[in-house]
Amino acid sequence: MRSIAVAVLFCAGFFHLSSVFAHPRGEWTSLIITQHWPQAFCSLEHCKTNISYWTLHGLWPNTGIMCNTSWHFNASLIKDIMPEMEKFWPDLLKPSSPKFWKYEWLKHGTCAAKAESLNSQHKYFSKALELYHKFDLNSVLGNNKIVPSEEHYTFDVIETAIASFYGVKPKIQCIHPQKGGQFQTLGQIEICVDRDFQLIDCEKSIKEIWSNEILSGSLSGQSVLSVCDHSMPVYYPPVPSTSHRW
Repeated sequence: MRSIAVAVLFCAGFFHLSSVFAHPRGEWTSLIITQHWPQAFCSLEHCKTNISYWTLHGLWPNTGIMCNTSWHFNASLIKDIMPEMEKFWPDLLKPSSPKFWKYEWLKHGTCAAKAESLNSQHKYFSKALELYHKFDLNSVLGNNKIVPSEEHYTFDVIETAIASFYGVKPKIQCIHPQKGGQFQTLGQIEICVDRDFQLIDCEKSIKEIWSNEILSGSLSGQSVLSVCDHSMPVYYPPVPSTSHRW
């Protein structure tokens, strides 16, 4: 039961939503390349990782969830890109498990596959990796001297650095503090593209449930990952064991 709960939580969604979206609401018009900061995720889930770069969370169409539950995930179909998947799209809770990819394929990949350019597992996962490398958040932030540290940043500094480089508005999400907290933690960044994989502004409306998913800390619901508060300082947590390198 724990493994199932973890898979659902790690994708920051809940399986009961599938009943709400059992029938797709038409063809998708944009894709969301979602990257998250491993140290922020592990601060909620009490996991440990020495990963010091942004990793893929998913490639999400802006409409549709679980569009074809009979289209089962087959790891052998992406065997050639598995090493790259393990490095850049890891399951932070169970690094040796393919369950996270299986979940992402079922929930988002089967909907993305309505486009010919993504109509197989290999096309879907390969394109996600391609876009991840193309829109390299690690370099964009680092080149703007926004690095993991014990210092805090303003939200505007982070958003401006990303928006100025890409020329479009990203969607930046933070772990919000419990009542009385003084800062929010940088957790996830979304970059959006159209059906031709050209950059576009990201939608920030909470109505976009599939792109504004909630991540609850330690299953308690006390901390939530959602659009950052523009007025609150942002903490970009370093890797504990290697914080001196930044």
